[in-house]
Amino acid sequence: MRILGVDFGSKRVGLAISDETGIVALAIGYVDGGGVNTVSREVVRIATEHSAGTIVVGVPVRLDGTSSLQTERTLQFIAALEKTTAIPVKHWDERLTTAQAERVLLEGNVRRKDRKQKIDQLAAQLMLQSYLDAQSENCSGGL
Repeated sequence: MRILGVDFGSKRVGLAISDETGIVALAIGYVDGGGVNTVSREVVRIATEHSAGTIVVGVPVRLDGTSSLQTERTLQFIAALEKTTAIPVKHWDERLTTAQAERVLLEGNVRRKDRKQKIDQLAAQLMLQSYLDAQSENCSGGL
């Protein structure tokens, strides 16, 4: 069963999808940010289009674990998403995924203009891969 990963941002919402085995996350693009209801409907449409059985939304928290304004916005988005679909929605800690994505793009010498277009989907891919890896560890007993 495929899993859709969502990196919710105010300007863009990055998206990634797992392969059918749930082992590898692949970036699939982004949708423009906007109202949580509009974005949640678009995310559900994409989840359905890709036959996702679960949606994982990265929740940004500060390094000390406390909430920020973006944390609250993301939780509002998750609430709207849960009202819009019967697909299970899960939360996942996405601390530092955007910074990690920026670093990967810089190391790859991606131009600034192109980085803006790719960073959100790469952050979604990194967040989803982290989730998939954790699920795999839980299933294998940590081996």
